[in-house]
Amino acid sequence: MDIQDLKAEDLREIDGLAGCGFQATNIARAVSIIERMKKEKATIFLTFTSNMIASGLRGIIAEMCKRRFVDAIITAGGSLDHDLIKSAKPYQLGDFMMDDATLHKKGVNRIGNILVPNDRYEYLEGFMKETYEELYKKEKTVSPSQIARKIGEKTGEDSFLHWCTKNSIPVFCPGITDSAIGLQTYFFKQKRKDFTIDVTKDMNELAQLALNADKTGGIVLGGGISKHHAIGVNLLRGGFDYAVYVTTSSPWDGSLSGARTSEGISWGKIKETAGHVTVDCDATIALPLIMARFLR
Repeated sequence: MDIQDLKAEDLREIDGLAGCGFQATNIARAVSIIERMKKEKATIFLTFTSNMIASGLRGIIAEMCKRRFVDAIITAGGSLDHDLIKSAKPYQLGDFMMDDATLHKKGVNRIGNILVPNDRYEYLEGFMKETYEELYKKEKTVSPSQIARKIGEKTGEDSFLHWCTKNSIPVFCPGITDSAIGLQTYFFKQKRKDFTIDVTKDMNELAQLALNADKTGGIVLGGGISKHHAIGVNLLRGGFDYAVYVTTSSPWDGSLSGARTSEGISWGKIKETAGHVTVDCDATIALPLIMARFLR
């Protein structure tokens, strides 16, 4: 998509960002592409990494789910960790240059400039023990989306999982065992050895969302397993019709996280005719600017 593709009304709506150049222009392109997704009633997949939920973006993502702005979420296990913890206990703001040895002695974990005291994970442990017992009573083998849905039944209105459960937005978490919840699964299985998480159990529902859609759109924050799961399933239908990537990763090492939308075209994960853009920006900056157009 080129700058000339933006119409005059698009430029007014996004306050002239399109004419600024650099990443401001790409943010404007992202807004225009998401507008097209909504206008065309595309099935929208939102993907993000766990650190997004540790940050204040959790509130924006929860609002998107509350308004049914997206149709499916694909994320990493840590997103579930942070969402359920923050529904009960807040995180703290620190600094990128803090003394980490001192933090460790105080029982405080650092995510960039966000601080997570150990008692938050103690809360998670109790929460998940109870949650797994409730799931186990009904079924011995569960999917990640079932776990996410169950957590959402028990979290408050500031939780994105709460709104996904309430609005029947599936949350797919293919790497759920790589998280504090995954560690609690290990502990739970010491007592309930026949309890199993089957990550393949969600594959059919995810595939049908893509295959049955007239058009699909991806809003992809960061990279990793969340991003790859979304573009991988859209390969089955010939690729995304629309794609917006937001990343701080570089493409020069061949990493998936740094891969631009154009690279996805070579795989058939994004259509050759798709409206697409990569925004090189911290998502905590880019997403609020993008979603200001839609959530006002």
